[in-house]
Formats: sequence, structure tokens, C-alpha cells
Amino acid sequence: MTEPTVAERQKKKGLPTGPSGRRALPPNVSNAEEDEVPEMETIGLVPRGYKLQDVLEVQDVHLFNREDDINKREHHTERYYNLKLIVRRGQPFHIQLTFNRPYNPEKDNFWIEYIIGRYPQQSKGTYIIVPLVQELESGKWGAKITHSDGSSVGLNIMPAADCIVGKFRMYVAVLTPIGILRTRRNPNTDTYILFNPWCEEDAVFLDDEKQRQEYVLNDLGVIFYGEPDSIRSRSWNYGQFEEGVLDACLYLMDRAQLDLSGRGNPVKISRVGSAVINSKDDDGVVYGSWNSVYEYGVPPSSWTGSVDILLEYHSSKEPVRYGQCWVFAGVFNTFLRCIGIPARVVTNYSSAHDNDANLQLDVFVDEDGKVDSRLTKDSIWNYHCWNEAWMTRPDLPVGFGGWQAVDSTPQENSDGMYRCGPASVQAIKHGHVCFQFDSPFVFAEVNSDVVYSKAMKNGTKVVEHVDKTQIGKLIVTKEEGGDKVRDITELYKFKEGTDEERLALETALMYGVKKSHTQDVVSTAEVDMDFSVEDSTIGSDITVNITFRNNTPNLYTATSYLSGNIVFYTGVPKAEFKNHSFDVKLEPMKAQTVEVLIKSSEYMSQLLEQASLHFFVTARVKETEKILARQKSTVLKIPQLLLKVPGEKVVGKEMAVIVEFANPLKQKLTDVWVRLDGPGLLKPTAKLFREVPRNSTLTWEEKCVPKRSGPRKLIASLNCDALRHVYGELDVNIETAV
Repeated sequence: MTEPTVAERQKKKGLPTGPSGRRALPPNVSNAEEDEVPEMETIGLVPRGYKLQDVLEVQDVHLFNREDDINKREHHTERYYNLKLIVRRGQPFHIQLTFNRPYNPEKDNFWIEYIIGRYPQQSKGTYIIVPLVQELESGKWGAKITHSDGSSVGLNIMPAADCIVGKFRMYVAVLTPIGILRTRRNPNTDTYILFNPWCEEDAVFLDDEKQRQEYVLNDLGVIFYGEPDSIRSRSWNYGQFEEGVLDACLYLMDRAQLDLSGRGNPVKISRVGSAVINSKDDDGVVYGSWNSVYEYGVPPSSWTGSVDILLEYHSSKEPVRYGQCWVFAGVFNTFLRCIGIPARVVTNYSSAHDNDANLQLDVFVDEDGKVDSRLTKDSIWNYHCWNEAWMTRPDLPVGFGGWQAVDSTPQENSDGMYRCGPASVQAIKHGHVCFQFDSPFVFAEVNSDVVYSKAMKNGTKVVEHVDKTQIGKLIVTKEEGGDKVRDITELYKFKEGTDEERLALETALMYGVKKSHTQDVVSTAEVDMDFSVEDSTIGSDITVNITFRNNTPNLYTATSYLSGNIVFYTGVPKAEFKNHSFDVKLEPMKAQTVEVLIKSSEYMSQLLEQASLHFFVTARVKETEKILARQKSTVLKIPQLLLKVPGEKVVGKEMAVIVEFANPLKQKLTDVWVRLDGPGLLKPTAKLFREVPRNSTLTWEEKCVPKRSGPRKLIASLNCDALRHVYGELDVNIETAV
């Protein structure tokens, strides 16, 4: 009687088994180190005359996994700081097996196995038996022998173009007369399989090499903020190739409890990714804070990249404090690029946060023309950052694949979690908000109307003005191959005021978005009012120029109010620092400008980190009782950090990096944190300066040893209670050692 196999013994005990016969464990954990495949399972008696030394045994597996080996070069993974084999699906890679004796294809039978998770099953794609084939078939699992030289056999292995993305354990199995003999568990043969934008059969295929270089392989980016007329930028170290980041990104899918069978689908991965990047309801990566209190963590403006955040989260399993929209977007971009999904960060200026999905933002003023904060609940963010991920959308009609908006900033609940997308950008442009996921919300962010209404004392509300152009003024991303701004507004919306743009709005309304009866009401153009704010540096006085134009032959008089508020960049006010009223005579058929001076002493003590001032100007025309209203934000200029690298810049030689900052304020700065980051040059590091007196200069020198030659970038940030969003950067070229 033969000895029962492991699987038979497990079955007899009533335990579920995987292909190895081991007890089943949770299926949605990808990085299990458990050896679920036994070394040998005996299937019968040893044949008479058969010698054990005749068994074909694997003595060595060579994966060509060094950064200069063929696999990593061909699969564009040579920059990952990881010693294991990293390949992309749908594209063959090379391995070499060394046996204990020459391989005889007439008598010997072996195959390769890839396993992921603790309960692998062939039906779910978590237990893969790779068959030996004469010719590889595009996009399907297979292994082809390329050469057989003595005891050495070379193989080309083709992963399926839709296989699971993650870290697989590899085994070589040999069929012998006495059973299946498998290689022992060897972590050195673990293989990472990623998405492949170079493969036509892959759902993330991108048919443009310049775009693949930018949106998959570029580990440095630029994130834009500020105002449409005053665009500011900051560099961000995505760091998708840095040590530990790939494992941290794969851990996020475990944390999000995404079933392993769904980890080959970029739609599912980007959706769960948008939820797990924020900590709102699942203790995800980044803890958001918008109240300027960062006592228990790092201020959002202090981060220079994603690496520290992801590694800390992977290590501590606790949310990292703190983040705002550009931090969420930066970390999410790292996650997507790291696993091979083309991705970019976009910025929408004058971004609407519409709570009731009626495609309008309601601003209410009282009968005197002052804003009623009790009734005004909708907000306009100065800017908002989210991500776009490139993929096919087989769940949507043809034509709606390509860039998909995905947003990890926790704004609104979607299917029970704080997440947003993927929403087809093409569908948003044409108003097809019936398509999943969260298209109505994204459409409202870029194409809402702002409706100004007068709230009467009797409870009625009268529409005074509808601004159809304020929302989604400008949508930008980083250009391909450079650091300049690329305007992508036309990808999200037709030109304002055109028939196509109004048709898209009507299409969105047709698909069930609530419509207000006041939406199409417009004010008369008898009297116009607008204003501008002079570009100013933090700590200086500011002039607001308010211009009135009387387009009639009548003489009018108006009572005007200017309210200056310190606001978070989300449009939520913190405090009013200026309240100024004045009367003006509007001469027939003339324009006139009124100047209002804002002294620095009025706003500096209340200033928030983004140095953003919001002005609301209203005017009530006495003769007609009409109310004019306009609102605008301005971002004050902030001084920059200066970075210097004197001396040699050579791989393997010590290099000095100097950071300098001159205090521009009329006060000393206390508890000043400076962070320095340089991918390929130095790891993110920070230093505290207890005090920087007025009219003095802070200097910090840090030493590092460059690891790689070529163009590199140094990034620095400075943060204290009085000054935030202070950045500096420097491009350096590292030479190869002689």
C-alpha cells in the first residue's frame, strides 16, 4: 500500500487544499512566504530497476535579474532598486535551468509553475502551470526551449497579457516515475510581474514611446498650484524605483483587500487605489488635514516626494500625517507608475466642490449685497489636483478608453468609500455622466455654473447673476519630456460659451443630473463690475482695483462692499481680515476704477500656509436694486530656497549640497524645518533650525555620494508656522567616474 500524499492526508482531515495540499489561508494576500508546494509527492511504487540517481533534478535557476541583464533591459525595469526579477506581462523573458544531467526531451518532462497568494487555484490565475510549447503565442502563458547544451537548458517564458500583477513564487516541476519533484522554496527566484504599456494586448498599452518614457518611467514630476494667472510649480519625487517602494505599492492592494483575481484589471486597481491612498475610512496611506494644525506629523507642504510616505506606511501600517490634494495625487501617481499603469498628475484651477450634483454652485447674498455664509455651502477650490490613468474601458462603449480621472483626495463618498473614478475624460467632455465611475462629480468640478442669488428677508431667493465661465478655468499637467505647463483643458471641456460646451451640459442634465430652475437666468448688462488684484510678495501691501462700467445713458449710484478673507485653498474661509464699504457714482457710458489698499499688517497675522487671499466684491445699484458680485483669489509670492553644489559631481565621490534661505519677513522665524531630497543622490533627510532672525540667512550643508550618472535633481522645502510652501530645486549632471 502506498504512502498517502500530503493532499490526501489533508483531505482525510477535512481541510481544504490548494495545489500543494497545504491548508487554505486567506486568498487576498499576495506576498505570503509559505511553502505551499511540497518537494515531492509520491504517486506510486518505484518501478523495478529504476534508480533514484536517474531522476532529473534542478540544480540551479538563473533569472538574468541583474540591472544590466537582458530581462530588466528589455522589460524597462532596470531602474528598480530590487535584486529580484521584475518583468512585464505579455512580453517574453529569459531563464536558464541547470540540471544534474543532460536533459532528454524524449524521456524527460518538466514545467514551470508560478504561484501567488496563500490559496492558489488555477481557475483564479493564482496557480499557473506554464506549458512547454514549440512557439510562444502572443499574450498567452507558455515556455519555449531556446537552447539545450549538456545539462543547461535556456527558456523564453511568456506571461499572459492579462495575468495578475504582483510578486509570484516560482517552482520548476519535473515529472518522474516516482512522482512530481519540485524545486524547494527559494525567495531568490521570486518574480514580480507588472503591467506592460509596451504590449498591445495589455489593457494599459500606450502607443507612444515618448509618453511611455514620461508617464511610466519618469520618477520625477512637477505639480502645479496657485492661480490660473499666477501658476506656481513644485517638483515631486515619485521615486517608483527606489528601494522598498515596489513592495510597499503591492502591499496597498493587500491592505485594500482587493481579491487576487482582480489584480490584473487596471480599472479595479485604480478604483481601490483611489480609496486606499487616503485614510478616511480604511486607515489608508495619507491622513488629510486642511486646518493648518500639524502638531502630530509633517505639514503637507513639507513633503518633497512619495518615498518617505510609502515606506513609513508599509513599515508602520498606520496612516502618515499629513496630506492635502497634491500629496494624495503625488503618492497615487507613484503607486500607478510603479506597477506599470501610465499616470500623470493634473491640476484644475477654480475647481468646484458641488455637494448636491446639480451642476451649479450657489452663492447667496443678503438684500444689502453682503455674502450670507449661513446659506452659502458650496465651495470653489483655488485649485485641485487629481490623477489620470491610461487604460482601456471594456465596461464602457467603444471610444471611452484612454485617460481616466482618478482622485484619492477624500471629498465625497462613492459606493461606501471615499474615492473617485476611474471616470472617462472623454465621457466627461461630452457630458456622458451616466458612465461609471463618479463621472457626475468630476463633470461638476470642471463645468459647473456659479449662481449668485439674493436671499430676501421673506425667505425667497432671486437670481442676480450666473457666471458660466468661472469653474474649470484652466486644467494643466506637466509637458512630456520637460517641466513646463501643458494646457489640457480641451480634453475635459469644449471652449466656454460654444454650442458644443452647452450641448455637453445639456447632455449631462439629460442623463439624470439634477437641474435647478434658476440655472439659465442671466443678469442684465446695464452695469458691469469686475476687479483685479496686483501681484504682490508676502509681507507687502496690496492694491485691489475695482472697475465699474455703466453701459446706459443714465446716472446710477451704487453701494459697494469689499470683503477680504483668509481662505484655505479649498475655498473654505478661515477669517475676514478686511471689510470695506464705499459709494460710487456711475457716470453714463463711462468706466471708472476705485482702488482699495490692503496693508500687510491686516493679513499677515492670519495668513495660512498657501498665502492665499480671497476677495469678494459686491455692489447694489440703488436705482435698479440689482446686485453685482464677483470673487477672486490671489496667491502672494513666496521666497525660494537656494541650492548650490560646489566642486566635483562624480559617481562614487563625496559631494556637498548647500541649502540657503534669506528670511524676508519683518520677524524672526522659529522651529524651521528644512527637508532635502535627491533621487539617485541622497535619501530624503530633514533638519530643524530653532530660530532664523529677521534679515538673516539660514545655511545647511549636507554631504552625499552619487550612485548614478546623468542628469539628477535636488529638491528642498522649508516649513515653519509663519512660512510654508517655500521650495527650491537644482538640476545637476553627475559624471561617470574615470
